[in-house]
Amino acid sequence: MRNTLLFGLALTLLGAISGYGDKVVKPDLTRIADGHAWKVSNATAESVEMDGKVAARLRATGDSGITGNAGLAWSPGAVFATGIIELDLKGRNQRPSFLGVVFNIINEKTFEGIYFRPFNFKASEPFHGRAVQYIAWPEHTWEELRKNNPSQFEKPINPVPDPDGWFHTRIEVTDNLVRVFVNHGKEPCLTVKRLGEGRVERPVGLFVDCAEGLFANLEVKPAQSGLKESNGNEPRKSPRAQEMQTSQGDTRPDG
Repeated sequence: MRNTLLFGLALTLLGAISGYGDKVVKPDLTRIADGHAWKVSNATAESVEMDGKVAARLRATGDSGITGNAGLAWSPGAVFATGIIELDLKGRNQRPSFLGVVFNIINEKTFEGIYFRPFNFKASEPFHGRAVQYIAWPEHTWEELRKNNPSQFEKPINPVPDPDGWFHTRIEVTDNLVRVFVNHGKEPCLTVKRLGEGRVERPVGLFVDCAEGLFANLEVKPAQSGLKESNGNEPRKSPRAQEMQTSQGDTRPDG
């Protein structure tokens, strides 16, 4: 009995130190197209089995550079103010291929996100340095961030994932920072200051633009009282304007 009590106390202390409880939300990707468990905007969605994974295929219905809208899907039950998002993704090694996750969703044009450009995973510079991107729509699009803060909100991924294969990401969202880890790396491939208005519980979801993406094993783990920072406490700015993406041969520079 004494050992059991000690073990329980240790778990409680561990939870307090890490800032997390036992709550892990696993949105049901098999129901992404049923019209009830998920909300889908500017995209088509279907549940598929791919490479032994139960996955969701999300296909954008347009190019945000033309329509001002990206493809989104979110489950109303998956919300947090801060926390961790983990999932597997699969894009393709050719343009256009833009896929990732969004959080702090206020509406279909106001959110924060992390997305990947698999066609840049193995590209030469400067494109290799544009493999993973942070955005805070509508003000802080990839274009605005690249122009005003070059190389700060987009980075390469090393070791390089297979651009045609599945890769795993862990995204840590704190009050002021976002950290992105790929394929269980010990160091983040991207660490950025948050630019979106947050600090309240809002939905977490999936992101695509111009083309399709595959998503599997999605887990959302809310923090109990805010995920602790490793550095930086700068105040966030408020967002405004839309992202413009590109496809192969287009004159717009996202790539």
